[in-house]
Amino acid sequence: LSKAKPMSAAATAPSTSLGALLRNSCRTYANHAALLVPKEKGFEEVTYEELYRRVRRWASGVRSLGLVRGDRLCILSENCVEWALLDWACQTLGIVVVPIYPTLPSEQASYIVGNAGAKVVICGDAKQLLKVEALGGVRSMLLKGGERSMETLASEAALLTGEAWDASIDQTDPEDVATIIYTSGTTGLPKGAMLAHRNFLWMIGAVAGNFGVDDNDTFLSFLPLSHVMERSNGHFLPIGLGATIAYSRSLASLASDLVAVGPTILLCVPRFLEATMGRIRENAKKEGGLKLKLFNLTLSQGERRIAGRFAPLWPLLNRIVGSKVRSRLGGRMRLLVSGGAALPRHVYDFYTAFGLTVVQGYGLTETTSAFAVNNPLKPIAVDTVGQIFDGAECRIAEDGEIIVRGPAVMLGYHNEPEETTATLDADGWFHTGDIGVFEGENLKITDRKKDLLVLGNGKNVAPQPIENRLRASALIAEAVVLGDGMDACVALIVPDFAALRREFGDHSDEEFTKLPEAQKAIKAEVDRINKTLAGFEMVKRHALLAKPFTIESGELTPTLKVKRKVVLEKHADLVRSLA
Repeated sequence: LSKAKPMSAAATAPSTSLGALLRNSCRTYANHAALLVPKEKGFEEVTYEELYRRVRRWASGVRSLGLVRGDRLCILSENCVEWALLDWACQTLGIVVVPIYPTLPSEQASYIVGNAGAKVVICGDAKQLLKVEALGGVRSMLLKGGERSMETLASEAALLTGEAWDASIDQTDPEDVATIIYTSGTTGLPKGAMLAHRNFLWMIGAVAGNFGVDDNDTFLSFLPLSHVMERSNGHFLPIGLGATIAYSRSLASLASDLVAVGPTILLCVPRFLEATMGRIRENAKKEGGLKLKLFNLTLSQGERRIAGRFAPLWPLLNRIVGSKVRSRLGGRMRLLVSGGAALPRHVYDFYTAFGLTVVQGYGLTETTSAFAVNNPLKPIAVDTVGQIFDGAECRIAEDGEIIVRGPAVMLGYHNEPEETTATLDADGWFHTGDIGVFEGENLKITDRKKDLLVLGNGKNVAPQPIENRLRASALIAEAVVLGDGMDACVALIVPDFAALRREFGDHSDEEFTKLPEAQKAIKAEVDRINKTLAGFEMVKRHALLAKPFTIESGELTPTLKVKRKVVLEKHADLVRSLA
């Protein structure tokens, strides 16, 4: 790279692979900040020119492992800059990266390694290494630290010549598989979606065209790089734009990292936005007095403004109070992009009331993340996931299922021809499994096809909208609505125990599920929500659970979606008592 002269964006050649994309950006934006890497104090700036040098060094290390084009390499690690460097290195060599969620138990991680036919597994720490060390025929090593780490190997390997590296990058075809990402698997075993280089290249162009993002933006990365949303839009996209990626130290430090970095774009999930909203509200309550009154007045005026009603005090209050709320997110935030699950309306209203722009989109692993997003440059249709990207086709099948076709759709499932045929038809339409409708040009998700409940009276009930309303209650953290074959809908509810403690004093979680006052308060919330539902949708009976759903217990996927089937099996006796 040192011999390459910086070029204008107009002069860069079209990227035919992710490796070529990296090379073009590093030449175009050579002196611009590519990465902000956390250090003991502050963040180290890594320019695009330096990024290219580091990726070349890591590519040299990967090449020394004896891997050849098309071989699979698994990354089993928490987020870190080394994860990113290894991924980019593999993309320049034609090595297929298979990310594995570090939260997965050994059995599931081992299944993915075996199903993918990986030759090497790079692990984030000793704990992750233990999950796969016993696998025969697979080399496992640490990502960083220690003598047998990938980081050490990269520093010691013979450096690839510029000519050899360029040739490797140029050899990659747009149709070549870049990565195999295994779906969360709410039912059955995970399936590996094969995504090609052209899938990601198209997605980068589509997002850039819809969002107005560019090289002036700073992304703060904290969602798992194992997930397609962060990998596509928080990892590949910013580099394609010439933007800057800052890496959060951890979830525990995220609040301080936001203030330190001042990002302009944050990819997040609804649970993050809900938790942050809760902390902001709690801090306002602690302040009390005039500050609390101003906070509530700003929120009220902001919500009136969103609804199109007269809100004369909002501009002034937004400058005084809204700026303080925005400062908690770094003070420069242009876009909060929510994905992975439906965004509750009250959460959207809260952030918008304080002058923040929140958009949500829709997509799956199999569609290289979102193919529909609320365009922030247009009026946002809050209860929808926005417009379909140009170049993608989307329609509603006769049974209400959303189907999509075009350059976002995967090549198929790795080693799963029957599963591929079942979801990807002969005409190239991918069947999402989600039910939806179009409202004008905006797509609205109404439920999961397989989640539809059939009551004993034959009525079909979509549980997700009911669950979303229950979760919107300040006293309810999680809810699962069931009812197949029953005379009415029932629900398993995990209370918001912190909220209950504020209302009813200090009790254990178990005690709260039996405390009459708490039971009465939650029943009142269920009754209130039932008034907004059709008669056959109403939750007639419910039970309180003392333990939250977790990934470790098997009730949540790594992307924090509830596994309805697992919840039903684990609480079968309780559900039968409600029937």
